[in-house]
Amino acid sequence: MTEAADVIAVIEPILGREPRIPSAQEPAQEMLGPSDVTTGDDERSRLIALLGPAPISIDDLIRLARTSATNVRSVLLELEIAGRIERHGAGLVSLI
Repeated sequence: MTEAADVIAVIEPILGREPRIPSAQEPAQEMLGPSDVTTGDDERSRLIALLGPAPISIDDLIRLARTSATNVRSVLLELEIAGRIERHGAGLVSLI
């Protein structure tokens, strides 16, 4: 059985930081508030604009967006959780 600690252990290296665990009373939306996200809205928009229906490599996204791998992986993780991207083999991603 997968536990929360297992998920955190996988997500932590992708985010490049320890995820913040909300209290039971804290609404889920507040977890993704601007003070907690390291990638700016402009950077996030630029990365999303680079994505399309044709698969693109994560390395190309990093190079074209002129940002860090950590930021690209964070945005891709958010998009994947939201169900907006598809991961292909060989490090390729595309918008759904």
